[in-house]
Amino acid sequence: MQTTFRALSALLSYPTPELVAALPEIRTIIAADRRLPRRESAALDALCTTLAAADPFDAQERYVDTFDRGRATSLNLFEHVHGDSRDRGTAMLDLKGVYERAGYAFVGNELPDYVPAVLEFLGTQPLAAAEELLGECAHILRRIGEALAERDSPYAAVFAALLAAVGADGLAPRKPGRESPRPEKSIDEEWAEEPVIFGPGAAPSCGAAGPASSVIQFMPRPAAPL
Repeated sequence: MQTTFRALSALLSYPTPELVAALPEIRTIIAADRRLPRRESAALDALCTTLAAADPFDAQERYVDTFDRGRATSLNLFEHVHGDSRDRGTAMLDLKGVYERAGYAFVGNELPDYVPAVLEFLGTQPLAAAEELLGECAHILRRIGEALAERDSPYAAVFAALLAAVGADGLAPRKPGRESPRPEKSIDEEWAEEPVIFGPGAAPSCGAAGPASSVIQFMPRPAAPL
C-alpha cells in the first residue's frame, strides 16, 4: 500500500510528460494492490486512461482549472481548515515536525500540507502509521473528493481510493440531476471546519520506490554534528 500512496501522489501532481510516461507503471501498482476495492481501482484506471489520452496542454489547463481556482478543491489541506489565518502557519510547523521526527526533511517547492506531498511521505512510513495519519484528515479528503465529483472530475477517484484505504466512509453519491457544483462556502465557513492535528495528540475521529513521475521529495535529515 505504501507504493500505492506514492502512485496516488503522482496522479494528483501536475500532468507533465514525465507523469504521462509513468502511467503504465502507476497502473501496474494500482492493479497489484489487493487492498483497493474493485470499484476504486477501476476508477483510478479510468483516470490513468483520461490522462494518457488527453492533449498535454488541455490536461494541464484542466488541472489548473480544477485545483488552483477555488478553495473547495484546493490540494492544500490546511487551507480548508485555517484559510490564511495565523493558525495555518502553526499547523504547517507541526506537520513539518512530523516529517522531521520520521527522519525526513521536506524539500519540495509546494507547502508541506500539499496532498501529493503528504501522500509521498506516507509512502515512506509503516502502513499502520500511514493509515493513522491519513485517517486524521479523512474528513477533508472526503470534502475535496465530493467537490471534485460534483464537477464530474476523474480526479475524485484518488480521494475515493484514499478513503477506502483507511476504511473511512466514502464519497457521498452525487445527487441526480445536479448540473452544476454547489457554490463554495464563504471564507468564514471554510475556516470553521474541524481542525486537523497530525502526530501525538491527534483526535482519532479526525479523520518503498514509487512512480518515476514523483515530484515531491523527502530527503533523510543529516545527522547532527557531534
